[in-house]
Amino acid sequence: MSILLGVIVGLTAWFLTRYLVAGIYTVNQNERAVKTRFGRAERVGNATTLQDPIAEHLDAEERERYCYPQVRVIPPGGPYFKWPWEKVHKVSVATQTINMACDPENASANQQGTMLEAVTKDQLNTGLTGQLRYRVSERNLYAYLFGVKRPIVHVMGYFTSVLRERIANFEAPPTPAVEPHPTAVGVIPTPESATAAMGVSINDLRKNLRDINERMDRECKCSEARYGMALDASLITGIDPPREVEAALAAINTAYNQVSSDISLAQAGADQRVVQSRTAVEIETLKAQAEVEPLKALAVQLGTLKESGPDALQIYLRNVRLKLFTQARRAVLEVRHE
Repeated sequence: MSILLGVIVGLTAWFLTRYLVAGIYTVNQNERAVKTRFGRAERVGNATTLQDPIAEHLDAEERERYCYPQVRVIPPGGPYFKWPWEKVHKVSVATQTINMACDPENASANQQGTMLEAVTKDQLNTGLTGQLRYRVSERNLYAYLFGVKRPIVHVMGYFTSVLRERIANFEAPPTPAVEPHPTAVGVIPTPESATAAMGVSINDLRKNLRDINERMDRECKCSEARYGMALDASLITGIDPPREVEAALAAINTAYNQVSSDISLAQAGADQRVVQSRTAVEIETLKAQAEVEPLKALAVQLGTLKESGPDALQIYLRNVRLKLFTQARRAVLEVRHE
């Protein structure tokens, strides 16, 4: 009897430990969880990801392919309880960083995961280095947990294909047109406009690195709805030419810098001459005005004297002559013989 009682107590303790105590769990602050019952995730009615704002970046064809049900997300906290036929899938939603050249399926690819190769529009094979920040989307955990087998592989493959397509078709923004100065004859080109026609794609990529990063961020916004992973930012930090063309590219860049320097010096000299010419014109104009103003004032005075009386002008002329005689050392008078 005692043996039977011991077996019953043991089975009861085992059952409580195996199915009740072990069913208690917690969710950390940087985690989210999804519970499945007999392999089926708990869903939020008939809602899908197409009803969420994350789907606004999908086109019509993608909206048909990437339509996932919305599942009930278990927030951080606890303790929570699950039955033996239920399973809890925990996911870290913290932002993570990965080298953009990393291949999750082949560690030796892309030069041991250190540099991603891409072909430019002028058929130069260039190397790209940088990082990629990503996080698991709390709003599309179904796609991350059940939609694809290895989401990080899909996201890295998608990012790499988009980046290579952008590098192959990238063109630098057009240089703004230079308007001629109203006093100048012709147009003095800027260094940027003078070297624009000789551009090399690698130089364009380096100069517009920020624009490329922003384009990649816009292009990859749909990854959250497609794979359940959101790309927070792509940080392309280096664009290096192949070794065989590095010396030639350095020579081209040196020539471009020399041309830009010569154009800048010529433009500065031309601007200085224009300023000097304007200053000389202003000075001569002021001198002419200084000589003209006394004559205008004298003409006004003589007009006023003429209006005051018929003899006033003659008297004024006589006084002027007398003043001149007092200042002169010698006077020559005309003698008329009758």
